[in-house]
Amino acid sequence: MLTNSFFLTFPSHSPLFAVHTSCAEHHFIANRQCSTFDALIATRLMNLQAENKPSPFLSQKFRFWSFVSMLLLVFVHGYNLNDRYMEPWTIPGEPLTPTSFTQYFLANGIFRFRIPMLFMISGFLFALKDNQPHTQRMKGRIRTLLAPYLIWSAVGLLMVLVLERFAATKEWILSSHMMQISETTMLLHDYKWYEVLLRWIFFPVCYQLWFIRVLLIYNLAYKGIRWCVTHWVAKRIYFPIVFLLWLATFGTPLIEGEGLFFFSLGIWMQKQKFDVEKPRRWMSLALWLPIFFITAAIKTILAFQGNPAVFDSTHMAITAMHKLTVVSGLITAWYGGDFIVRWAMKRNWFVWLSAFSFMIYAMHAPLVALLIDPFFNLLHHMEGYRIISFILLPLLLITAAVGFGALLRWLSPAAYQLLTGGRGLGYENSASLTTGNLQPQTVILKAKTTKANAQER
Repeated sequence: MLTNSFFLTFPSHSPLFAVHTSCAEHHFIANRQCSTFDALIATRLMNLQAENKPSPFLSQKFRFWSFVSMLLLVFVHGYNLNDRYMEPWTIPGEPLTPTSFTQYFLANGIFRFRIPMLFMISGFLFALKDNQPHTQRMKGRIRTLLAPYLIWSAVGLLMVLVLERFAATKEWILSSHMMQISETTMLLHDYKWYEVLLRWIFFPVCYQLWFIRVLLIYNLAYKGIRWCVTHWVAKRIYFPIVFLLWLATFGTPLIEGEGLFFFSLGIWMQKQKFDVEKPRRWMSLALWLPIFFITAAIKTILAFQGNPAVFDSTHMAITAMHKLTVVSGLITAWYGGDFIVRWAMKRNWFVWLSAFSFMIYAMHAPLVALLIDPFFNLLHHMEGYRIISFILLPLLLITAAVGFGALLRWLSPAAYQLLTGGRGLGYENSASLTTGNLQPQTVILKAKTTKANAQER
């Protein structure tokens, strides 16, 4: 959350549509002087308000941050410090240099707000559709969440199986320890059948898929979560519990603290009609922007001063700084980036790229982990090869994912729809970004037809 902003916002059955009207709604109602075409569109706008849809700009904002979160995710997974698996409290165990500071500051600092944001958006959007039966919505999640999860998890296993057959790529897998589950089981070829099954269902090689797995569980549990966050007694018990789970970085294969807390918060915000478009006074950027960068910097410096072999107060301080960085990052990005959202979503090239959010999410790992060392070997003769790798490798993977997605969507829309759960179909220009129930092209086509018919009459 890789909503549903990314996972819930833009499935094929409820994409965005484009409308333009030269007459304001009140003008249409008061004067009845709009054309047939304008009357049709104005009526549709009024229906959207009645249907409890997010505003056009809010829909754009969901889409923008879903895409940007996927871009940042590739860089978060693309760091090349000595410790290749970073938790919030990770101490790298290497000297503090400009390169190591930059990578930790970004990958384990200011980029970390994106997953909580995706969970909040997912909870908010799922709560918007309470007019639909829960059973019906969960049937849709089989197509949009479960099917892509199982397919991409299987793709990851097949990829590793092929790579293990060649000496050079087999060494990549061994050096990454990606498939290791014991001292003697280092490769997928060494797995027993039930270990392969567990890997496919619960512990994907494409490790980023954990987001889809737990999001599906939270969707299943939505009715219970909704009751917990809206009941006047239950919410006073529930929120402190999930908040502590988040602070403790609690995690299991099916439930983890961060996603549960922010998914629940998104539901609560929608049910309480919390204004997600205008910041409250205590959310001032003058306060939270400095906190965001200062806490991320302090956390980074502390991490390089600690002892990785001893879990002590330094780890706890780093964890506390991490949580504060996440919260301040959420407020700063969501309320402080509106001018960037407006600029980007007016650019057709950006809107076109954003349609491939899911392909970037699904394809970048485990390739990013496997290719770090080969990239080092390729660039080690260059000065600053570590920071160059940190920037260049994610950019190449993003480019490859977009290119493959665009080609597949062109050659076989049905296959593309299956792999993405229906995401990224039909968003070809920035005019397609106001919320609706029809495919963008369908609405535009119908609107043009209606206007033509009106002119003929």
